[in-house]
Amino acid sequence: MTDRPRTPHLDRVQTPADLKSMSDSELRHVADELRAETIDAVSVTGGHLGAGLGVVELTVALHAVFDTPKDKIVWDVSHQCYPHKIITGRRDRIRTLRQKDGLSGFAKRSESPYDAFGAGHSSTSISAALGFAVARDLGGVTPEGVGDAIAVIGDGSMSAGMAFEAMNNAGHLGKRMIVVLNDNEMSIAEPTGALSSYLSRLYAGAPFQELKAAAKGAVSLLPPPFREGAKRAKDMVKHMTVGGTLFEELGFSYIGPIDGHDMDQLLAVLRTVKSRADGPILIHAITKKGKGYAPAEAARDKGHATAKFDVPSGKQHKAPSNAPSYTSVFANTLLDLAAKDQKICAVTAAMPDGTGLKTFMERYASRCFDVGIAEQHAVTFSAGLAAGGMKPFCALYSTFLQRGYDQVVHDVAIQRLPVRFAIDRAGLVGADGATHAGSFDVSFLVNLPGMVVMAAADENELARMVKTAADYDDGPIAFRFPRGEGVGVEIPDTLEPLEIGKGRVVTEGAGVAILSFGTRLQEVLQAVENLNAKGIHPTVIDARFAKPLDRDLILKTAATHDAIITIEEGAAGGFGSQVVQMLSDEGAMDHGLKFRSMVLPDTWIDHASPADMYATAGLNAPDIEAKVLDVMGVARIENRA
Repeated sequence: MTDRPRTPHLDRVQTPADLKSMSDSELRHVADELRAETIDAVSVTGGHLGAGLGVVELTVALHAVFDTPKDKIVWDVSHQCYPHKIITGRRDRIRTLRQKDGLSGFAKRSESPYDAFGAGHSSTSISAALGFAVARDLGGVTPEGVGDAIAVIGDGSMSAGMAFEAMNNAGHLGKRMIVVLNDNEMSIAEPTGALSSYLSRLYAGAPFQELKAAAKGAVSLLPPPFREGAKRAKDMVKHMTVGGTLFEELGFSYIGPIDGHDMDQLLAVLRTVKSRADGPILIHAITKKGKGYAPAEAARDKGHATAKFDVPSGKQHKAPSNAPSYTSVFANTLLDLAAKDQKICAVTAAMPDGTGLKTFMERYASRCFDVGIAEQHAVTFSAGLAAGGMKPFCALYSTFLQRGYDQVVHDVAIQRLPVRFAIDRAGLVGADGATHAGSFDVSFLVNLPGMVVMAAADENELARMVKTAADYDDGPIAFRFPRGEGVGVEIPDTLEPLEIGKGRVVTEGAGVAILSFGTRLQEVLQAVENLNAKGIHPTVIDARFAKPLDRDLILKTAATHDAIITIEEGAAGGFGSQVVQMLSDEGAMDHGLKFRSMVLPDTWIDHASPADMYATAGLNAPDIEAKVLDVMGVARIENRA
């Protein structure tokens, strides 16, 4: 504990109210110490680092100026809110971030009254903040009261349509609310003392309507190289519409750009806005992701997400890999297929690294598209590519595919367009918790006529599914795979596509048949090994397809077994529901066949390791073994010391 950073000023902050009595100079010290504390905490737990470091000064300034939790700060995505958690009464638990029974890595309403609105997905903050503002004016009541509404949103999140929908509505309603655009994609040079002094003086003393003019005047004080940086920042939001900035056209007063790491500027602007704003305001703050920690600043992703690491060097402590990740298997297989087929292209929504498409993008730049945080567009864009004769692979995390579901239905499925959906992060994902769990994709896809839905049991099966999807032109097709490493099976150089709607028998047995859909197959095999030792020999089938089902295999299995158990890494309404519906329709349930399904429970499972989460869900080997014994009417005898 002695190597933790010294934080004498931060030690005085138990709640944001403690910031109110501090001088501006002391607040700068709090920010410096908060940055050091954030770095040290994330080194212990891993997690999102760069985004939080980029908003340290902004976090301190917002809490020092506004009266939280009455005033509502809504963090977009909220992966940048670790510093916020530290100064809102959770510092003593900050080294439990993303651990079982620890703090969430995102804002979470049930965790603290200072987390005004939960998140995990992007581009929701302006809509939520507008809701708070309207609720305030309509007399809405919360335990803490409802005051100002402040949305903090990154420039990346601003690329999503929902953010603009919200701004359009906010400008129309004209309610007092504040949007802080945290622009960390470009960095202007450190401001001179004259700039900082000038802005502080003007922002603090000028009438509100002159704030924009003050920002414009400040640029002229910069030396030419610095002036160009500030001009570049302004150009990002100018000329999007004829006659002024897009934000002003939408009804917002625009202030900026300001240096998001200069406490004097931040405090002056926020104090002025708090005291004088009478409508929607947008403050454009330039920040640097990973600010103040050299390894994060130097990293290609600016330290977006890290494992545990050594603070002085930034070296991450990653467990040695025994097998390739499922994501890399997908990406490498797609690369190989694209080399032979010029029609194969790939689409992702701001996740080229996460979906493994970074190398594809470098090698086949004209055939790979990162559309930004815009899943709806990604799906319909892919539909257009398919209609135009290409073979698009739309690679999205399961949790983010939810955001494009209407487009999957309307633009892809109804038109039977051959879009290939590569669904990453299927099932429970660990430290990111419920917001990022891939729980629902099977359930919402199997209900669509003509949709093919596959799940890989191991790396070889995944590679074959990529090949199957590439060869399939009769309509939409989806394949899902989890986060993390595979099981170590060999992938042959030549891949054979799967026959659509055909599963495989893994082990022949009697009495009970277990139909596995996805990577729970490994847990099934472990359970069966334990059962074999007790003289019980279930049949194990890798279903491969939730739609279309292998009708012949499942009906044959039903006719030759006393019970069928299905297991999957998804919610009810998916593979198991399809199986029991088919068995019922075919009359296979009329002669005493027992049926059980094992799915994710009807609850939100909090962050923990994937193994712990699946234990909570009741989908690990001991749970499968217990289910088999139960359906057979055999009492389970626990070994006791």
